[in-house]
Amino acid sequence: MPFAQFMELALYHPEVGYYRKSRKRVGYGPGTDFFTSGTSGAVFGELVAAASAKLLRDAGRDPARHTFVEIGAEPESAGVLAGVAHPFAATRTIGIGEEIALADDCVVFSNELFDAQPFKPTVFRNGVWHEMQVRLAAGLLEESWCAQIPGAAEDPTPRPEGYRLDEPEAARGLAAAIGKQPWRGLFIAIDYGKTRRELLAHTPQGTGRAYWRHTQSNDLLARPGEQDLTCHICWDWIEGELRMRGFASLRLESQEAFFIRHAGGYIAAASAADAARDTPRKRSLQQLLHASQLGQKFQVMHGVR
Repeated sequence: MPFAQFMELALYHPEVGYYRKSRKRVGYGPGTDFFTSGTSGAVFGELVAAASAKLLRDAGRDPARHTFVEIGAEPESAGVLAGVAHPFAATRTIGIGEEIALADDCVVFSNELFDAQPFKPTVFRNGVWHEMQVRLAAGLLEESWCAQIPGAAEDPTPRPEGYRLDEPEAARGLAAAIGKQPWRGLFIAIDYGKTRRELLAHTPQGTGRAYWRHTQSNDLLARPGEQDLTCHICWDWIEGELRMRGFASLRLESQEAFFIRHAGGYIAAASAADAARDTPRKRSLQQLLHASQLGQKFQVMHGVR
């Protein structure tokens, strides 16, 4: 089967899929596999609430008329704004794999959702792009490569021999599905990705990775249903899908720049209050904003419709 189909099963199968199991995946404790900005707790939610409210007001919208909808929340999670004071009319979470239904005035928010969508690994060999397939041989999963017709890839320009391109096609489809819903308001996606040009020129080994127990691996077929699978998304594709569906003023910023520009008031107040002492909030802010930690690792795309 195509790798994207295998990844769909490995992550989202209702019984054995990685994201469907009732277990703790995110954090620092035993048995977890990775951490995200949300691991910083309430501080992350407070930053998101402050930035969302400012962006709505800047667009002439009243936050009190909007429902904050988080897409891709962890199972059994109350959401990024749980326990956080906010100005929105209501909050709602849509778990990973659940049907996306959006209407009326919303803030549609996601944190590392798009990178968790199935992707298509391809490699350029002998002048032709090849797509990765997964097969079962002697009881073991192994990869094979199926040649595509010349120029079948999104970019037909010849690449160096062995250049790998992991195509985040499902992430683009997800952006289209969100944009098609009959809602108005603010879109915010926090994730890690690159431009199409960067993916085609600066990542010769591809960006597809597996994560298990906080260890990164290139073995995408190991531990199906037990490890996370991910790749960098293509921000150009996300932007294009949203623009076609009426989103204006779309902007891509580093996580550091996004929060400093749009949640600066919260950051200033928190920094002043904790200036003379070391507090968990101060440490969380440093982790979320500092360029050497998560501040530059993640990017934020946002826009209003």
